[in-house]
Amino acid sequence: MKLHLPEDFIVGSVTAAYQVEGNNTNSDFWAEEYADGSPYKDKSGDTIDHYRLYRKDIALMAELGLKSYRFSVEWARIEPAPGQYSRSAIAHYRDVLLACREYGLVPVVALHHFSSPQWLMRYGGWGSEEVPQRFADYCRFVFSEIGGLIPYVLTFNEVNLPVMLREMFTTIGVIPPVGIAGESWTAPEWRASAAALCGTTADRYITFHMISDDSKIAILAEAHRRARQVIKELNPGTKVGLSMALSDIQSVAGGEEQAAAKWQQYFGQYLPMLEGDDFFGLQNYTREVYGPEGRVAPAAGAELTQMNYEFYPEALEQVIRKAAGALKLPIFVTEHGVATDDDSRRVEFIRRGLEGVTSCLKDGIQVIGYLHWTTFDNFEWSAGYSMRFGLIAVDRETQERTVKESARYLGRVAATGILSE
Repeated sequence: MKLHLPEDFIVGSVTAAYQVEGNNTNSDFWAEEYADGSPYKDKSGDTIDHYRLYRKDIALMAELGLKSYRFSVEWARIEPAPGQYSRSAIAHYRDVLLACREYGLVPVVALHHFSSPQWLMRYGGWGSEEVPQRFADYCRFVFSEIGGLIPYVLTFNEVNLPVMLREMFTTIGVIPPVGIAGESWTAPEWRASAAALCGTTADRYITFHMISDDSKIAILAEAHRRARQVIKELNPGTKVGLSMALSDIQSVAGGEEQAAAKWQQYFGQYLPMLEGDDFFGLQNYTREVYGPEGRVAPAAGAELTQMNYEFYPEALEQVIRKAAGALKLPIFVTEHGVATDDDSRRVEFIRRGLEGVTSCLKDGIQVIGYLHWTTFDNFEWSAGYSMRFGLIAVDRETQERTVKESARYLGRVAATGILSE
């Protein structure tokens, strides 16, 4: 029996600016890489040189059959100094959008994917009450220039990730899917060095990954609200949302209360932020199981990914169902992926994940698309280049792209809508 996706279902892949563009020297992450004692395994450098090769890359995505490309606009490039906007940078992203149109890819744009301008740290970073207006001003410039080319926008990628990071680093020491190692949270000495490189002190150095207490979450919520207001003012037709990283929270006997508390912490407390949004960006990689003593390790013999979490593509369906039960918004799967050198397992991960999506669709849950993380093997933050999430491999000496079978498989699904026999 063939499983079909709806004709208007959007299938594509994702990148993040800092991880693929290269030489993002104005970003706070660049400072973290070069700080004394930095835990980053590699320097990002040219990464995969996507800032130069984007047209060839977009043409390749289209050739494979993909129908959508999600990428991020880099605030540190657009506004290299407070209130000073770069015409060359906005022209670059305009051409990325035009290339998507030329090759028939639906663009999905994230206005913020973890990285921020270094100068923001001098104002107190994401702990400053000035941030919502500064972020809204940046969004106003972007949308006044290129908003008419953007059908879908995420103001922020994974608003809940800082809370997940705090929990993982302080309680169980698990590395989360985004590739941020525990040292990135717990080593104040190198953070002081990173702060100095940004022209400030450690107490004012509040990166996006540190938005994990009530006051900072409130600042983030206000930044999202103001950004959405600006976007709708300038281009009412753009669909606006944000994304969350959501593991499938499960329990064994005695762990029900802990699991419920985690789901509230990771998802429920952020629901007020979605009021007024057009869609919800859902991102899933694995599951978390809780017992009476806390999180339960994967069973002996369970398949683990390079990130050392459980290979469990069925989590996607379960998270969609849980989120749909609390939302009245369309759900867009804006990330789903696996770090592995065995590409056959990536094909399996995609197939089983999409089988879960079709099950949700059959039950009337409104899921509008599936975007795979990630298009290319790239820079995975403090994990450097050691993790392989990509549909396409990259030789970083030559920047040659090599298409994997997973890319061909997802391209066939995107082109035909047929999932499996």
